[in-house]
Amino acid sequence: MTTSTHLPSVREAVQEPMPLDEVDLADLDNFTDGVTPWRMFHTLRHQDPVHWQPEEAPNSGFWAVTRHADIARVDRDAETFTSTRFVNLEEVDEDQIKKRASILELDGVRHRALRGVIQRQFGASVINSYTDFLRGLTATTLDTALAKGTFDFVADVSADFPINVLARLLDVQPEDNQRLIDWGNRIIGNTDPDYADVLLNSADSEQYRHLPFRSPASLEVFEYGRELARQRRGGGGTDLVSKLVNTTPKDGVPLSPQDFDNYFLLLVVAGNETTRHTITHSMLALLQHPEQLARLQEDPSLIPVATEEFLRWASPVYHFRRTATRDVELGGKQVKEGDKVVMWYASGNRDEEVFGNPHDFDVARADNDHVTFGKGSPHLCLGNLLARTEIRIMFEELIPRIAGIRLVGDVPRVRSNFVNGIKKLPVEVTLA
Repeated sequence: MTTSTHLPSVREAVQEPMPLDEVDLADLDNFTDGVTPWRMFHTLRHQDPVHWQPEEAPNSGFWAVTRHADIARVDRDAETFTSTRFVNLEEVDEDQIKKRASILELDGVRHRALRGVIQRQFGASVINSYTDFLRGLTATTLDTALAKGTFDFVADVSADFPINVLARLLDVQPEDNQRLIDWGNRIIGNTDPDYADVLLNSADSEQYRHLPFRSPASLEVFEYGRELARQRRGGGGTDLVSKLVNTTPKDGVPLSPQDFDNYFLLLVVAGNETTRHTITHSMLALLQHPEQLARLQEDPSLIPVATEEFLRWASPVYHFRRTATRDVELGGKQVKEGDKVVMWYASGNRDEEVFGNPHDFDVARADNDHVTFGKGSPHLCLGNLLARTEIRIMFEELIPRIAGIRLVGDVPRVRSNFVNGIKKLPVEVTLA
C-alpha cells in the first residue's frame, strides 16, 4: 500500500500546548491548516472549557463550550439554550429572524411539526430500501473516478456521490447536480473568498441581510425550489419537495411560501455538504494512517464500526450556537440571559474524558459516543441514518477496489469556523 503522509499530525501538534491567550475561535484564518483548531480545542478543554471568546463588531462575543458533557447538556436543554435566536455566530435582529428562520431556528411544537413533514423519508424503512440504489450509484461514481488514475477525490467522489443521492430524494435530473454543488459551496462557504459571492459581514453583504447566510446564491435556490413546488403541488409524489408542498404539519399550520423556501434551501445545503466533507476527511485519514486502511482491507466487516470513527474524526460541522434564555451556571461560569452559547462539536469529539487516545484514528474504536449529529438534542440531525449509510456503502465499495493510493498535491481547507471542509484532495490510485 503506497500512501503519502506529509500533512501535519494532530496528535503531535497538540503535544505543544497553545497558550490560552493565543486561542481565537473567531479568527477564520485559524481554521485553514488542519491543525490549529485542534490545538485550540485541546487548550480550552484542559484550561477553560467554558470560555468567553470576544468577537469583532458587529458581533459581541460568545461562550465556547468544548467538553463533551457540557455540549450534551446545552444540546438537550432547548428551554434554557434556545435555537430561535439563530444557530450560527451571526447576530440577527427580529426582522431577520422573521424572514430567515428555518427548521433549525425553531424550538418546541412548531419545530417538531415541521420535522415531522419529512421525518419518515429519513427513517430506517425508507433508507434501507435505498441500499441497492446507493450501491449502484457508488459503483458508477467510482468507475468514472478510478478510471482516471489521478484525480481530485473531492470533485470526482465525495462531492459527486452525495449530490446524486440528493437529486434522487428531490426527484430532479442529474444534469442539475453541478448547480446544487455550486449553491452549497457559495452558501456554506460564505466566509471563503474562493466560494462566496459576497463575504459574510462585508459591507456588500448588508444588502443580503434578509437572506440565509447573507448569500445571494439563496435567491437562485429559492427560484429553483419554487418551480419544483409549482410542478409537484397537488400531486401524489413521495419525493421531499412533494412532501413539503402537499403535507400539512401536525400542528395544523401549513407551510408558508417563506417556510418552504427556507426548508428547501436547508435540504439542498445539508444534503450535500456534511456527507461530502466526512467522506473526504475519512479518505484523507486513511491516507495518513495506512495501517488503518490495511485493517479495513484485511477485514471489511470493520467498515460499519469504522463509519462511526469516520464521523468522529471528520467532525464536518465545527459548531452550532444556542442563546441563553435565562441566567445559568455552566461549567463554573455565569452565563447571562441573551449570551451566545456555542457547542464546539469537533472539540467534544476529541474529549479525553470520553475517548481513549482521542487524537488516534482507530477504525475499530468501540463505544464511539461522538457528537457529530448532536447529542440528545431535539435538533438531532434528521439525515443521520442516510449519512451513515452513504458513508458506509462508499467505503465498502471503494476499499476492495484499490491496491494503492497516495496524495499528489496540496489539501486546501475551507476558510470557515462553521464547516470543517476540504476543497481538494488530489490522489493517485493503483487498482486492485
